[in-house]
Amino acid sequence: MDFGVVLQPDPPASAVVELMRRAERNGFRYGWTFDSAVLWQEPFVIHSRILEHTDHLIVGPMVTNPSTRTPEVTASTFATLNDMYGNRTVCGIGRGDSAMRVAGRPPNTLARLGEAIGQIRDLAEGREADVGGHRIRIPWITNGHLPVWMAAYGPKALAMAGRLADGFILQLADPFLTEWMIKAVRRAAADAGRDPAAVTICVAAPAYVGDDLDHAREQCRWFGGMVGNHVADLVARYGEHSGLVPDELTDYIKSREGYDYSHHGRTGNPDTAFVPDGIVDRFCLLGPAEAHREKLRALRDLGVDQFALYAMHDAKESTLDVYGAEVIPALR
Repeated sequence: MDFGVVLQPDPPASAVVELMRRAERNGFRYGWTFDSAVLWQEPFVIHSRILEHTDHLIVGPMVTNPSTRTPEVTASTFATLNDMYGNRTVCGIGRGDSAMRVAGRPPNTLARLGEAIGQIRDLAEGREADVGGHRIRIPWITNGHLPVWMAAYGPKALAMAGRLADGFILQLADPFLTEWMIKAVRRAAADAGRDPAAVTICVAAPAYVGDDLDHAREQCRWFGGMVGNHVADLVARYGEHSGLVPDELTDYIKSREGYDYSHHGRTGNPDTAFVPDGIVDRFCLLGPAEAHREKLRALRDLGVDQFALYAMHDAKESTLDVYGAEVIPALR
C-alpha cells in the first residue's frame, strides 16, 4: 500500500513545502493539495516548490476541475512540471465542489468532467485532442506521462471512473462503503473492456493518532461536513432510500442545514455539528497506531492501493511521524 498526505495550500506556502518534505522523509510517496482558487493559495506554484525540495514525491491536486482551469491549461501546467522534475505528477480531478460553488457557479456536469479526463491526459502526454470542436496538440511535449484519477461517490460517477480514469479517489475510509464503491468502479471497468485491476484505488481521509478520541473526533468532524456536500447532491439527484446509493452514506445528513465554504476543510467548522461521532469514526482513522494499522489492513484487503492522509488538524507533524515509524512500515 502506498501513502499520501493531503494539505490545504494555506499561507505561508513554505510551511506546506516543509510538511511535504517531512512526509517524504517518513515514507509517504504522494503529496496532494486542495485546489480552490478563492479559498487557498495557487497550488501549482506550490507544487513546483515541493517538487524542487523533494526527491521522489509524486505531486497533484485533490482535486482540480475542468472549468476553473481549462483542459489545455491544466495539461500544459502538468507537462511543464513533468518536464522540469521528471514525470512526478498525478492529476486528481472532480466536478469542482468548493472551487465552483464559492465562485457562484454550480459544479461541472459529469459529461464535461468525462470529456476533460481524456483531453487533459492526451494533451499532457503529447497527443492531439479535441477541445471545444478544435483539434489541438501541445508541440513541445515529449515523453509526457500523466495519470488522471477521478473523485466520485454516486453510481454514474463511479461508472465513469471505471470507464475512463487511471485511478479512483474515494474521500472516506469506511470499509463497507469502500467495498461497495470499489466493486462499482471495477464492474464498470470490466464492462468497458478494461482490466479492473489497472484502476488505482485511492482512499483519502483524515487520520489522527492519539488516545484522546473525543479530541480527535472534534479535530476531524469537519470531514463529515465536507463529504456531506457531495452526499446532499446525491440525495437531490437520486432521492432518499433509492437503492442506488447506500443508506449508510446518505442517512447522516438528514439534520444538515447549510454550509459556509469559508470554513471548508477546517477544524472547528460550525456547519458540521450535524455530523455524529459514529460517522467521524467510520469515515476517518482515529486512535492509537494499532487502530490505524488494523483499519488500513482491512482497506488494503478490499483492494485499496493508496491511503491519502488528510492532515488538517492540530497534530500534523506528530501524525506524519507516527505513520513513518509505526504505520507505513507495517503496511508496505
